[in-house]
Amino acid sequence: MSNPTSSRCAACKYLRRRCPQDCICSPYFPSNDPQRFAYVHKIYGASNVGKLLQQLPERARFEAVESLYYEALCRIQDPVYGCAGIVSWLQQQIHDVESEIAKTRAEITVFLNSNISISELNTQHPQTDDMGMENLSNKHKGPL
Repeated sequence: MSNPTSSRCAACKYLRRRCPQDCICSPYFPSNDPQRFAYVHKIYGASNVGKLLQQLPERARFEAVESLYYEALCRIQDPVYGCAGIVSWLQQQIHDVESEIAKTRAEITVFLNSNISISELNTQHPQTDDMGMENLSNKHKGPL
């Protein structure tokens, strides 16, 4: 028994065939999103997709179709690198951010070390005023 023509899945509509009741593509390629199947078919072929889905357990099929669609979309947008181009770009972004973090940490370390050195100098030597004179206010109390 087959589905009515109006409820054919996107795969059966695209391939211009009747959509059987047990169509393997029906749950994953709804009729309201024909472009989704068109991309997957263009890259992988309908027969290969059908065979792949039949080999997978039902619980894994949805994620497989999502992956096939995403990879097909990437391949159509970037025929040379596909999703590998996106992965490479993201890895470069991670590398750039890690480098920036390392640089910032080094700057913080230098800043903290310079502050420690200044505070050590202040405890070892009395403070001087603008003219380079020692601050005598704590050493000499009372009138001159």
